[in-house]
Amino acid sequence: MSLKVTNARRKQRVRNALRRSANGRPRLSVFRSSKHIYAQVIDDLKGETLASASSLEKTMREAGNTGANIDAAKAVGKLLAERAVQNGVKEVVFDRGQYLYHGRVKALADAARESGLSF
Repeated sequence: MSLKVTNARRKQRVRNALRRSANGRPRLSVFRSSKHIYAQVIDDLKGETLASASSLEKTMREAGNTGANIDAAKAVGKLLAERAVQNGVKEVVFDRGQYLYHGRVKALADAARESGLSF
């Protein structure tokens, strides 16, 4: 079985579990590449993005956060949580996708919790 198939299965398994337990809450989705990290709060019922942040933004690049480290993930999590709270979102479900809850993904989640999001 190839790695691509394994990752796709894990991603689908996580998403299905989230749909069962979401109870109408928006989803905090994380995507990480080798150079950057992206996160967005998505309302699946309406099909729209409520808040987003990434290490590609100008403020992140000026601060020296490349996205390939834990410090950048913390900054993205904090920024995302601030934007979500401004838009009236306080409770979300965390969608780690195909990634293990470890390293940059965990750092982003912890920073979002500390900045006001509940999950």
